[in-house]
Amino acid sequence: MNPIVLSIMISSLGLGTILTFIGSHWLLVWMGLEINTLAIIPLMIRQHHPRAVEASTKYFITQATASALLLFASIMNAWTSGEWGLTEMINPTSATLATIALALKIGLAPLHFWLPEVLQGLDLTTGLILSTWQKLAPFAILLQLYPSLNSNLLIFLGILSTMVGGWGGLNQTQLRKILAYSSIAHLGWMISILHYSHNLTQLNLILYIIMTSTTFLLFKTFNSTKINSISSSSSKSPLLSIIALLTLLSLGGLPPLSGFMPKWLILQELTKQNLTIPATIMAMMTLLSLFFYLRLCYATTLTMTPNSINMSTSWRTKLSHNLTLTTAASLSILLLPITPAILMLMS
Repeated sequence: MNPIVLSIMISSLGLGTILTFIGSHWLLVWMGLEINTLAIIPLMIRQHHPRAVEASTKYFITQATASALLLFASIMNAWTSGEWGLTEMINPTSATLATIALALKIGLAPLHFWLPEVLQGLDLTTGLILSTWQKLAPFAILLQLYPSLNSNLLIFLGILSTMVGGWGGLNQTQLRKILAYSSIAHLGWMISILHYSHNLTQLNLILYIIMTSTTFLLFKTFNSTKINSISSSSSKSPLLSIIALLTLLSLGGLPPLSGFMPKWLILQELTKQNLTIPATIMAMMTLLSLFFYLRLCYATTLTMTPNSINMSTSWRTKLSHNLTLTTAASLSILLLPITPAILMLMS
């Protein structure tokens, strides 16, 4: 892609997200979401591959549907209340429609079917943008609307997403599909606690973005898109394979890694709200997610594939001083001991 066009697309991505962050009027927020959607489609389709074209088409159709539903919800609310302000969501029907529209935008179950297929058709760099940056704008809206949203609907979407994210990733061999189901499960944790503690949702979102970015960057360094191709990473770069092991275990939520922190705090808050049954279901569904993370850990560090691999072979990965990967990996692994400081900053 032409560097000028690429810079325009990336600038538009940033502009759309910032518009949604700063907007207090429904039309301005909607416009930011549309700019965000239209800016990423050229990045998705730049490979000129049938899978990329299919992924871009699916993404455009689902995002257009969600945007239309969100616009309809905002117009209905303005019609009944006379207010276009983002936080003036008085009509409960409009609040429910807005929740469903934003759930479709970010890929919450049961509106998740587009996410694994779209992510599978993209390269790892665009998949990283789709899995991290594209979640920011919808969550900015949800974090402003949370007092007027239906808590039972949010809990239902959260539990269903953790179940789908756990079950869906079990039988996958493609790394991008596994990361898509991982994303669905993490989004379920974020949305379930939104009504009771929006600070925990923000914390979980930040840590999810850090851990997912680290995982995508590691897979991009290994040049791997399938489980059997990641098996050679331990011989190519033993240090990076150990970092990948710790990052995947952190995504699974094992102590004493950073990923344990949000799950621990969310389960604690749900128990305080007398929601012990949803908390128990979500904790058990995490074990399913942990299973496919452990599969990846096993493939990354403990196996050596005997057959030929369809990838560029090199005995050693060229070690570049990648500050982004180093910082993200450190944050993905080492944040749990400073949990009290983070809680103090959030309060």
